[in-house]
Amino acid sequence: MKQFLFNTIFFIKRFFIYAGPAYLVAVGYMDPGNWVTDLAGGSRFNYSLLSIILLSNFMAIILQYCALKLGIVTGKDLARACRDYYPSFISRGLWILAEFAVIATDIAEVIGSALGLYLLCGIPLIFGVVITIADVLFLLAFGQRSMRSIELLVTFLVGALMACFGIIIYLSRPDWYAVFNGFIPTVNILSDPDMLYLAIGIIGATVMPHNLYLHSYLVKRSASKNDEQKSDSIFYSAIDLCVALSFAFLVNAAILIVAASVFYKKQIYVVEIQEAYNLFTPLLQTPVAGFVFALALLIAGQNSTLTGTLAGQIIMDGFINVKLAPWKRRFIGRCISIVPALGCILFFGEGFLSQLLIISQIILSFQLPFAIFPLIHFTGDPVIMGKFANSRFIKISAYTIAFIIVSVNLLLIAQMIA
Repeated sequence: MKQFLFNTIFFIKRFFIYAGPAYLVAVGYMDPGNWVTDLAGGSRFNYSLLSIILLSNFMAIILQYCALKLGIVTGKDLARACRDYYPSFISRGLWILAEFAVIATDIAEVIGSALGLYLLCGIPLIFGVVITIADVLFLLAFGQRSMRSIELLVTFLVGALMACFGIIIYLSRPDWYAVFNGFIPTVNILSDPDMLYLAIGIIGATVMPHNLYLHSYLVKRSASKNDEQKSDSIFYSAIDLCVALSFAFLVNAAILIVAASVFYKKQIYVVEIQEAYNLFTPLLQTPVAGFVFALALLIAGQNSTLTGTLAGQIIMDGFINVKLAPWKRRFIGRCISIVPALGCILFFGEGFLSQLLIISQIILSFQLPFAIFPLIHFTGDPVIMGKFANSRFIKISAYTIAFIIVSVNLLLIAQMIA
C-alpha cells in the first residue's frame, strides 16, 4: 500500500511538471468556430454528428501527439522544421498557407467575442468587432508574465467554460440513450450533402492547423539530449494531451447535445448564435441558460485570443525568422481579421456572421493537409527523430487521417460543383 501511494504521488508530481501546454492547445479545439457548426449540426441532424466530433477528437490526439514528439525530440517547432528541412520556396508557400489558417482562426475569435459582447452587454456587433482590437491590452497585461502563468489562466478559463455548459446541459435534459447512439457513425453523413458540409466544418473547427505549430513549440522546454528524459517527457506530455483534449471533446459534444435536445425536438433549425441565445429563455423557461451561453461564448473568444497570438508569432518566427512583440502581432492580425467581419455586417447584414464562421472552419479544413503531411514526414523520419520515429501504428493512423481529410474535402468540392 505504501509503495502504491509513493508511486501515485511520484506520478502526480511528474505529471504536473509537464502539464500545461496541452491546455493552451485544447483552447483552439473549443473556440467560437465550433459553436455554429455544432449548433447547426445538433439542431438539424439531432445527435448524429456526435460521431464526427468523436472522430475529430481522435484525429486531434494523434496529430498533436506527433507535434509534441517533434518539439521534444528535435527541439524545433513545426514551422522551424519546415524552414530547416525543406527548400525555401516550399517553406515560404507553407508559411503563406499557415498565415491564412491563423487569419481564419482569428475571424472566428473576432465574431465570437463580438457576439458575446452583444449578447451580454447589448453592444452593437459592428462596434463589438472594432472593440475586439482592444484585447491587445489584455495581452500586454500578461506579456511580462511567464508562460506558466498564461497556462494557469487558460486552464482556469477552460474549467469555467465546462462549468457553463454543464449548467446548460442540466437545464436542457437531453435523451442520454439517443446521445450514446449518436456516437455510432452512419452512412448518411457521406450521402447527405448538407450533413457532409457540416461534418467537414466540424473537422475544420476541431482539428486546427495552427495548433500543430503551437504545440510543437510549447513542449520545446521539455527537450533534452538524453533519450531517457525524452521518453519521460513524451510519456507525461501525451497524458497531459489526452486529458486536455478530453475536456475539449466534452465541450464540443455538449454544444451539439444542447442544440439537439433543445432545438431539434422542436424542429427548429438554428444557424445563428444570436438565434440560439434568443430561443434558450422561452424554450427552457429560464433566463439563466441564455446568460450562461453568452458568457461561455465570450470566454471562448477571449481564451482563443491568447493561443492565436502565440501561434501567429511562432509561425512567423519559425518560417521566416521575423520576431514581433506579441501585441504588435495581435494588432496587425486583428486589423486584418476584422475586415471580413465588418464587410459582412455592412453588405450582408449581421445574420451572415454565422455563415462566415462556418466558412472560416471550412477554410481551416482545407489548410489542414499542408500542416499534417510535413508533420507526418518529419516525425516518421529516423534521420530526424532517431529511435523516436513514429511507430507503424502512428504512421498508419496519421496517414489515414490525412487521407480522410483530403478525401472529404474533394468530395465536398465535387458536390458543390454538381
